[in-house]
Amino acid sequence: MAEFAIGIDGGGTSCRAAVTDRMGKVHGIGRAGAANILSDLESSLLNIVEAARQALADAGLDPNLVDRLPAVIGTAGANVGDYGKQVEKALPFAGSHVVTDATIALQGAFGDTDGIIGAFGTGSVYNARRNGITAGIGGWGFIVGDQASGARLGRDLLERTLLAHDKVRSHSALTEKLLAEFNSDPEHIVEFAHVSKPKDFARYAPVVFEYAANGDSVGVDIVTAAAGAITESLDTLLWPECPSICLLGGLANAYRPWLNARHKALLAEPKGDVLRGAVELAAKLLISDTGARP
Repeated sequence: MAEFAIGIDGGGTSCRAAVTDRMGKVHGIGRAGAANILSDLESSLLNIVEAARQALADAGLDPNLVDRLPAVIGTAGANVGDYGKQVEKALPFAGSHVVTDATIALQGAFGDTDGIIGAFGTGSVYNARRNGITAGIGGWGFIVGDQASGARLGRDLLERTLLAHDKVRSHSALTEKLLAEFNSDPEHIVEFAHVSKPKDFARYAPVVFEYAANGDSVGVDIVTAAAGAITESLDTLLWPECPSICLLGGLANAYRPWLNARHKALLAEPKGDVLRGAVELAAKLLISDTGARP
């Protein structure tokens, strides 16, 4: 019977881990690089283990205990194909329980109660619990999904900059700034796009919001379109008696002013963040002591 378990938030920009006991008390925190299993599975596995080892060391425990403790890992891409199974088999934990990032986000925000979450970081995903039944949408990766994510905002900015260079669309201060960053050479933008990971695109998200807040036409267009995608997704999950909506992730606060009035009225502060959700599910593993999935 294990005394501790590890909860892991495998984010697209960084991976965080926490050592927890049965009561959900956190004894140590660790952090490592990105854990986007869809874009770089090998590096993700290394970073998940490294974050766990750091958390154990921070808790005053032997980092080599990673192979003796169970872990709950929440990560984007766990809902695609057999990626979740691959991660479970490849990790060294005594029991690896891989769930989606939406699952740990929902748990972190609401515990076991009802509500809707939208999580916006490098990627984006939504989840809802209604009368104890969960339903999620999104989380398909920024190439074909992840609308309103940091990666999509960055990708959209690159696209608008190229369109402005080709005189298909008008330039703004934002596109001019980006083009200058690439020495006014559109081919450099294309080269960057072809070799970059989602986190590389996502680093442009803050500047998009900054310029949008100051009325830059391209910035406003990009953020308005992203907010529209959020509206559509939240409305897909919303029901008349829904008690609240929580926004999580690094871009959550930036989107608040851009939401429609219906959703703003339901906004509530989450009980905890995404890592807290992984910790709670890991603590449940210890309580059940059955090895069953959370």
